[in-house]
Amino acid sequence: MSGPLETDYLVVGTGAAGMAFTDALLSHSDATVTLVDRRHAPGGHWIDAYPFVRLHQPSAFYGVSSVPLGRGTVDATGLNAGFHEKASADELRAYYTRVMDQHFLPTGRVRHHPCSDHAIGPDGGHRITSRLTGAVQEVRVRRKWIDTGYLEGRIPATSPPPFEVAEGVRCVAAGEIVRVADRPERYVVIGTGKTALDTCVWLLSQGVPASAIQWVRPREGWWVNRRFYQPEEGLPQFFAGVGLQLKAMAQATSVDDVFARLEADGIFLRVDTTVTPTMSRGAMVSEAELALLRQIGDVVRRGHVRRIERDRIVFDSGSVPTSPRTLHVHCAAVGLARPASRPIFEADRVTLQPLFWGFACFPAALLGVIEATITDTAEKNRLCPPIRYWDEPRDYLSSYLARMAYERASAGHPTVAAWAQGTRLNPLSGLRAHADHPLVVQTREDVKAYGAAAAGNLVKLLR
Repeated sequence: MSGPLETDYLVVGTGAAGMAFTDALLSHSDATVTLVDRRHAPGGHWIDAYPFVRLHQPSAFYGVSSVPLGRGTVDATGLNAGFHEKASADELRAYYTRVMDQHFLPTGRVRHHPCSDHAIGPDGGHRITSRLTGAVQEVRVRRKWIDTGYLEGRIPATSPPPFEVAEGVRCVAAGEIVRVADRPERYVVIGTGKTALDTCVWLLSQGVPASAIQWVRPREGWWVNRRFYQPEEGLPQFFAGVGLQLKAMAQATSVDDVFARLEADGIFLRVDTTVTPTMSRGAMVSEAELALLRQIGDVVRRGHVRRIERDRIVFDSGSVPTSPRTLHVHCAAVGLARPASRPIFEADRVTLQPLFWGFACFPAALLGVIEATITDTAEKNRLCPPIRYWDEPRDYLSSYLARMAYERASAGHPTVAAWAQGTRLNPLSGLRAHADHPLVVQTREDVKAYGAAAAGNLVKLLR
């Protein structure tokens, strides 16, 4: 074991949350930071992601606050035509490497330990172990360690299928379909989440006939319409969507009624309008993608897959036939974890967790600002009660209610509020440039008219 390394903060995990938090710490304090990750480069799950994945949100709202992502362009072709660019996995990996190499390390306050594992010993001390050499280094943390992995989930690329696969069955993770050499007769896409949607869209975009795809969907999901979440010239409509949501939340008589109203307004979408969704995880799709997905007519709803045999797929309820010439595409990993919440701020630890519904990088950076600018732990936790990641429709509403509560509480912290109003990670930070737009003027009136009523009604609906 080499000599101890001293640091103010030890950030365990260099994914999007850890990088956004670290960037905020560096910008708002003189602290030293040591980052450790088991992967070979920063970027978290983007290092392992399937090749055709892209952000589901505009690049403009993603990354670290101090370094813009993308060129600010609008796509002219493809399924995202007319909308702002969405970074690919390759672009995101390059972006996070650039942030680390050109912005973090040159400060002289950052150390980076890739290909390394973090552990806390019996004595409570922190240790970093290199996966390449086995060298162990003790780390003396003067302030806190930052746990970015408390909610780390599983993705198909790095997790086995959550069902049995018999010998001889062709079953691959989503990313492996780009390397298939022996053309299958049929594709069976297994999963309900964003990976499954992306896989179906990619197959159809590559010319695979919809008739050659079977889609196993244990659940139906609500999806956010990307049209309402665009930067720059799209911000007036973005803000108008806020007003429509507050109105629906104020007037609805049930959770399902909220979503019915928002579907009528075009804010929420579903692939099959005849099935009531039981899932809502906040991912975005475009109406063009939705139209493509609706071409797939062979949809199986028999619960979760239990095992795939050479001639049949066995479910919670019954089975359907399959064949050796079928390629089964596993998109069914658990995804984001939803353990019991714990206080975000403790004497020697910060556990990154969501605060409210929104784009992932904004709340992670916000926690970094709060850690750097507010000294009282009890006040930090009062301002930032954690919530669980959303999964069901009611979770979306409870996380939206948390957002309203946070905005009221943050008014008492001018430094934090000023940062939130100026950072590019907060989508509505640029709204001031459109103050005189008719949609903005009208929506401000709607917010006044429905905001308080929405908060009160949500409390009733979520009982």
